[in-house]
Amino acid sequence: MSVLRRAKTWEISESEDSDAESKPDLNRDVSLEDKEAKSLNDKCKTLPSPPTKTDSSQTCALTPPRPEGSLTPSPARKRRTKEEIEVDRQKAKERKEERERQRAVRAQEKEERRQEQQRRKEAAENLKSLRPENYIKCLTVCIDPALLQQNGSDILLETLAGWEWKFNIENQLLAHSITWTRNVPQQGEEGQVTAEEEQVVLVLTLADFMDIVISIKKMLDSEGEETELGIVLSPLLECLNRDAKKLVTLLVTGCELDHRSMCFPEEMLQSRLGLNNLDTEEVLVYLQLYKNISLVFLDSWQDVTDHVCAVTKALSKRPFKLLTEPSELPFCVDGSWASGVRVERDGSGLIQVWSRQIQQLNRVSPAVASTVTTSYPSPQLLLQAYQNLGSEEERKGMLAGLLVKTDGKERRIGPEISARIYRCCTAQNPQLVLD
Repeated sequence: MSVLRRAKTWEISESEDSDAESKPDLNRDVSLEDKEAKSLNDKCKTLPSPPTKTDSSQTCALTPPRPEGSLTPSPARKRRTKEEIEVDRQKAKERKEERERQRAVRAQEKEERRQEQQRRKEAAENLKSLRPENYIKCLTVCIDPALLQQNGSDILLETLAGWEWKFNIENQLLAHSITWTRNVPQQGEEGQVTAEEEQVVLVLTLADFMDIVISIKKMLDSEGEETELGIVLSPLLECLNRDAKKLVTLLVTGCELDHRSMCFPEEMLQSRLGLNNLDTEEVLVYLQLYKNISLVFLDSWQDVTDHVCAVTKALSKRPFKLLTEPSELPFCVDGSWASGVRVERDGSGLIQVWSRQIQQLNRVSPAVASTVTTSYPSPQLLLQAYQNLGSEEERKGMLAGLLVKTDGKERRIGPEISARIYRCCTAQNPQLVLD
């Protein structure tokens, strides 16, 4: 309300101010608000006047006063050229590409870490699956149905079922044989592939074994011609010719021997077949060396069962051992001396060989050997020094005075080691005890 009244007063004061000189009596009854409006109007008049007085009075009356310095005009904004705009756009594009590049690098590193973790996980799972207690679950014992007709074969089936091992009864390429298969996992959706182990166990009776011996004897007498082979040996040789990696073991049951070994029971063969020792050795050499066939004589099916279980456990342990055990020989000691000293064509390395040769003597340290080789760099120089001396005693004690430096201390070689080195270099008796 006061604002409207003040604005109205300003309009009145404008009109009165214009006629102040002609009508002074009209300003006698001015109220307090009129005086304030007038003083405000006077301040407005002190400012630079616009082109028209009426517009200036209206502007000062309708707008609040501005602080000092607000009347200073702002500097004009500099307009950028096209080149500058293009440079800024190019820099913004480069910054965007750099951010995208860094984002791609971080994404690639993240993917590589994920793949590395996946590979480690798969390797750990693979190693875990190759452990004997887990890998044996992938093995299947395949038994030929003809073996079930023999008395005592149920012991094998009951034992396999008791161990909770997988077994399958199916026809084999060799009658009366036992083989093993394993399930190999494949990547993708192919599932598992069945692979055959190279181990083959052929269970024979004593009569079948006699047939094999007679067939081999006839073949050896006919200078290796494989004609008229027996009903057991013929398919066995065909199987080995088809797959040379097969390892066949013949288990001969019903022998009732006290000492079972890899040799033939000579008394039994001589009594039943009339074979002498030379004939049995020829048959044994042919089976083991030429065909890689092992022969084991067993008493009963309990022994056959034990042999099959032993082979199954060995097959389950083999992958883990091949993966974890080193390929080199475990009894070879690592060290610089294990491979000897290399001698080049220019002769470098011979003095190391000469020093190693002296160290072979009992209680001769590397320091003592180094002292001797420093004084006499070759065996020929040492022998020449021995020949230049007149007596035997002088030759034995020639090296006794040489100083040996070890850990900052000096000592002499001594007459004992000197005499031992002399005997080693000059003795003619190969049975002579040097120490």
